[in-house]
Amino acid sequence: MRILWPNLPTELIPIARDAVGPGFETDFCASAAEVTDEQWANADAVVGQCPPQYIEKLRNCRIFVKYGVGYDDVDIERFGKLGIPVCNTPDYGTREVADHAIALMLTLAKSIAYHNSELHADLRAHWRPAHNPFGRRLSVCTFGVVGMGRIGTAAARRAKAFDMDVVFYDPYQPNGYQFAIGVRRADSLAELMGQCDFVSIHTPLTAETRGMIGAEAFAAAKRGMILVNTSRGPVVDIDALHDAMQDGTVLAAGLDVLPEEPANAQRRLIAAWQRGEDWIRHRLLLTPHSAFYTPESMHDNRSFASRTAARFLRDGRLENCVNKQYLVARS
Repeated sequence: MRILWPNLPTELIPIARDAVGPGFETDFCASAAEVTDEQWANADAVVGQCPPQYIEKLRNCRIFVKYGVGYDDVDIERFGKLGIPVCNTPDYGTREVADHAIALMLTLAKSIAYHNSELHADLRAHWRPAHNPFGRRLSVCTFGVVGMGRIGTAAARRAKAFDMDVVFYDPYQPNGYQFAIGVRRADSLAELMGQCDFVSIHTPLTAETRGMIGAEAFAAAKRGMILVNTSRGPVVDIDALHDAMQDGTVLAAGLDVLPEEPANAQRRLIAAWQRGEDWIRHRLLLTPHSAFYTPESMHDNRSFASRTAARFLRDGRLENCVNKQYLVARS
């Protein structure tokens, strides 16, 4: 059985080899463009990347495993019609992304970036310990989670450690989940938005969630809320966020993800932030889709994805399949 990694850096090859164990032929390439037609055709499994133009080259492939949690950039239906299950890697980076969401919240809630910037501009004049424009006692605040999967649950647990009142909206979580982890449940996005001081987004990007945090959601929001997004950029309508921040509905926002990456300076919100316009100064934090990254998470990413492919080929054990609804039996 043969496993192909089309985009694995040389230094990570030992991680993949260790994860799959003995009994496999392994092909490693630094980029998909370097993979030969013979390698595509003879791979029983592909791990990491398979750009659309190469899918038809797959002849023996029995499974494709994508690095990472999100799979909105994979044509899962096309794979399914070829009889190829697509699997993601949802069990890596959970703690890192949850930590990052809380870090963005704390940076804003404690005015950390604000004070650092102000002191850098004038160390003496801006030595103002009681001047905290976003200051909140977290234990009297409500923390809302949109999307209560692995990462959303991890973020909720962290917020509970600060004695925050935690509520979530996720129509796909079964009834009673709230009691299992000791939080509250909102029956609608509007209900959640209307009561939360902080809202943290942890939903995958789907046709249903694209733009869901938009004008309608902000119209229902508690005035002065703080928004954090570490999921996928297009879940938040960034133009609607611009308007909600400008009119004071949203006091501040911390975004690790954006609709276009790298950031599109033509977007009104990004342009205002980049120009340092007075109304948005200190109110927007951006990080470069970096929430997932630690050396440990990257090790887990490559290891867990490789392990998923090996388990299926060796034992028929299919884990984390995201295209079951499209899978057809292979002839």
